[in-house]
Amino acid sequence: MKLTHAPLRLSTGAFILNSGLGKRTLEGEAATAVHGMAVGAIPQLRQLPADRFAKLLSRGEIALGAALLAPFVPSLLAGLGLAAFGAGLVQLYLKTPGMREPHSLKPTQAGIGLAKDVWLVGAGLTLVLDSLTHRRRP
Repeated sequence: MKLTHAPLRLSTGAFILNSGLGKRTLEGEAATAVHGMAVGAIPQLRQLPADRFAKLLSRGEIALGAALLAPFVPSLLAGLGLAAFGAGLVQLYLKTPGMREPHSLKPTQAGIGLAKDVWLVGAGLTLVLDSLTHRRRP
C-alpha cells in the first residue's frame, strides 16, 4: 500500500468495518427491513431469507473494511471491492422509491443517506486508477 493511499483506506475501512460489526446482531424486523430495501434494488436477493442476508451483509462489510485497513492487501484489490460495494449502494439509492425527487438524481431528504455513498465509488476508483497508472521507479 502506498503511503498516499493510507488516509483514504483508513477512513473508509474503519467506517465500513464499524458498519459491518454493527449489523452482526440484526435479526427479526431489523433484518427484514434491510433485506426489503436490498430486494427493491436487486430482486434476486428475495431468494435469501432476511436473517441470512443480514449475516452475509455483515460479513461482507467486515471483510471489506478489514481489507481496506490491512496494508498487505493491494490497493487495486481493495479499491475494486470498495467501488463494487459503493456501486451496490448507489443502485439501492437509484432504485428505491422516495429516495430521489421525481425525474431527477437530486435526493429527497430521505435519500441523502444513500446518495452520499457515491463517494465510496469515487474512493474505490481512485485507488484502482492510481494503482493501474502508478509507475514504480527502479
